Formats: sequence, structure tokens, C-alpha cells
Amino acid sequence: MAEIIIECPQCQWRPDGGAYWACGGCGHIWNTFDTMAQCPKCGHQHERTACIPWRGGCNAYEPHLDWYKNLDDLLQEELNTISQKEKILLHYKI
Repeated sequence: MAEIIIECPQCQWRPDGGAYWACGGCGHIWNTFDTMAQCPKCGHQHERTACIPWRGGCNAYEPHLDWYKNLDDLLQEELNTISQKEKILLHYKI
């Protein structure tokens, strides 16, 4: 099964799970990857994520979804599984 990898699209820095990101709406600090970039305090949805230079990153500011690697592979695996189940159901006319 494909593994989702989270890394900066520019420098490939991988976050270590720390709370380094601050919400632009309320200032709450959290790990943006725990919530797909939605602030758990105020609900603001962030579209971009900063690469943290003081943790080894490059200070890029990229679309949040671009940080997730192997999403296409994971989606294809899920589609294949659904297709196989559908074939079984059609075979048995369930």
C-alpha cells in the first residue's frame, strides 16, 4: 500500500510532528498536518503552508496539498480495490 509522505515541495524537508505553524486568523499554534491546514481553534482553512527554516526547512510558502506525496498512488490503489469489489458483486449479482 502506498504511504503518504509529507514534505516541502521545494526542499523536501519533512516535518517532525511539532507545532510550528501559527493561524493567520487567531494566532493559535499547532501542527498544520494534523488537521489538513484547518486551525483547530477558529476553523480558518489555510491554503498555503510555510516551510520552517529554523527546523531545517527552506522558508518556502507552498499550497498545502502540494506537501502530500503519493496521493495519486494511494487513490489508484483505492480505486482498484473498489473495482475488484464491484466485479465480485456483479459476478454474484448481489
